[in-house]
Amino acid sequence: MAAVLIDIRLDRHLFGGAKPINLLTSLNLTDQQKIRIGACAWSFEDWRGPFYPPDLPDSQSLEFYARYFPAVEVDSTFYGAPAENTVRRWVEMTSTVFRFSCKLPREITHTRRLRDCAAELNSFLRAMEPLAPKLQVILIQLPPSFALKDGKQALHKFLEQLPRDFRFAIEFRHAGWHRPQIIRLLEKYRICWVWADTTPLNERNLAPFEFLPRTADFLYLRLLGDYATKYDVDGGHVHRYEKLLWKREAALESWSLKIERHLSEVRSVWAFVSNHFEGFAPETCQRLARRLGFDLPLPSETEKALSEHRRSQLDLQL
Repeated sequence: MAAVLIDIRLDRHLFGGAKPINLLTSLNLTDQQKIRIGACAWSFEDWRGPFYPPDLPDSQSLEFYARYFPAVEVDSTFYGAPAENTVRRWVEMTSTVFRFSCKLPREITHTRRLRDCAAELNSFLRAMEPLAPKLQVILIQLPPSFALKDGKQALHKFLEQLPRDFRFAIEFRHAGWHRPQIIRLLEKYRICWVWADTTPLNERNLAPFEFLPRTADFLYLRLLGDYATKYDVDGGHVHRYEKLLWKREAALESWSLKIERHLSEVRSVWAFVSNHFEGFAPETCQRLARRLGFDLPLPSETEKALSEHRRSQLDLQL
């Protein structure tokens, strides 16, 4: 694609939090609109101050997050299906262009290991129905112990029962699944093969080398980082995730090039970032976006102060 100079201002909500910036980029405006970048969850106490206003109530954090990002990966659904009123609040608190990806519950993926789980699957999908207009992808995150030898038959049967009115992405954490036959299976059911970066921290300056098939009409990237940095030997948190702790320049450059290479072949790209990747997911999202030619503005100190002022004014009125 030929490079073009983008010099245009659009309302942030048209892009769901993102806006084009003035720079020379190989991505045209249509290509940029295919890309949604967000965090793996939105509720982090460490973000209070660096991202959220210090006194922002927890009940307003999603609404605030959705002003700056076009999508989020919901981690809480991994622990169980949410209540209907919770799902409806998610819908009400976000703009019409905001999108969600939700993890399938661990009861299905880790406890039952995709076996004998039709009732649990149907129950989860019913719980998510109010979110349907904004629910873009359901993530099937498999445990590292789920290997091809014992899980192949279960995977076949599970994929057969997935409804076609939802889009699914699957993350394999055991290298035994990296086979052409599994690629063909996912292509048959139009399930996206998740690209996940779990590169160890001591290899962060190396570009990730992964098995990266494209099996659907969209890409799903997870920048997860090194989970060994999360806890100490006693189970306590090692770091506070409130700023960049270790930059992964080579990785971000590599992933942006991979996305650009496939953009013309897909309808959409979903990229979600964990705090463990660089220490502070909001800033990593911004750094990846800039490499792809657009800006994801984070809340400034002024904006956070204004948010506090608006709430204090509302309190006075009440």
